[in-house]
Amino acid sequence: MHSWTLDDMPDLSGTTAVVTGANSGIGAVTALALARSGARTVLACRDPERGRRALDAVRRAAPGSDTRLVGLDLADLSAVAEAAERIAKETDGKLDLLVNNAGVMALPLLRTADGFEMQFGTNHLGHFALTHHLRPLLGAGGLSRVVTVSSLAHRIGRIDFDNLNAERGYEKWRAYAQSKLANLLFTAELQRRADAAGKRVLALAAHPGLFSTELGQAGPRITGRTWAARLERVTRVYTQPASAGALPTLYAATLPAALGGSYYGPRLLGETRGGPAPAHLSARAQDMNTARVLWDESARLTGTTAAAL
Repeated sequence: MHSWTLDDMPDLSGTTAVVTGANSGIGAVTALALARSGARTVLACRDPERGRRALDAVRRAAPGSDTRLVGLDLADLSAVAEAAERIAKETDGKLDLLVNNAGVMALPLLRTADGFEMQFGTNHLGHFALTHHLRPLLGAGGLSRVVTVSSLAHRIGRIDFDNLNAERGYEKWRAYAQSKLANLLFTAELQRRADAAGKRVLALAAHPGLFSTELGQAGPRITGRTWAARLERVTRVYTQPASAGALPTLYAATLPAALGGSYYGPRLLGETRGGPAPAHLSARAQDMNTARVLWDESARLTGTTAAAL
């Protein structure tokens, strides 16, 4: 069986893509692959210095590509709105691909600028708000895709509407799993709303399997647990590099036959590694009533319009 690789990506000349968290890991690999395939690629990054380094790296590896940098802090809703305005200018009002990739994992209890629990606020609410602000660009020049990166951890997640903001107890892995389940419910509801509105938008999701990037080191660094950071480095022996972990995202972003609502991940060893293929959605990730309630609650929390696409 042929395993899909970067060599199978189509020519993306004339298209425009935005990748959040493009300064490292899966986001950096995704942005470079899109740029090399001809897409005008906007790197949306929180840290200006790391963003500039990432931009320079893409331009060196893909000379002649149209790559740009926009500051984006998903943990600050006002910054998200400002970034969306900048993205609209950088993309000339047309967006073919939005990759909601940036994220944080297994952090101690922290709060966003707006007071939300950091993992739910960044991984879900930040991307929810960004997609909302960019909705006039989606489908404006033909078919657009929104690809949101989830995780195997979604399978143990559940949406606790009574404690979304971790005001009554917090466990870092439970919070992470909830945020990744929210990514999938957001994808499902986005597709339902696009279909109902007759918008030419495909909402898709992907997960990288088990992979090794800087994502797993953030929590140990914040808490000063150097032994945990060292342990995470040891586990890299058993994980894929970011170059492999990005394949499901790029597959969802470019596969001509992809259907709205599809979810992709590695095809081998319980979806932990290997080439991209359709992935398993938990029963909770397919609960459309929860998806609708979560959408309405997310709109309320972010101050956006629930009825809008």
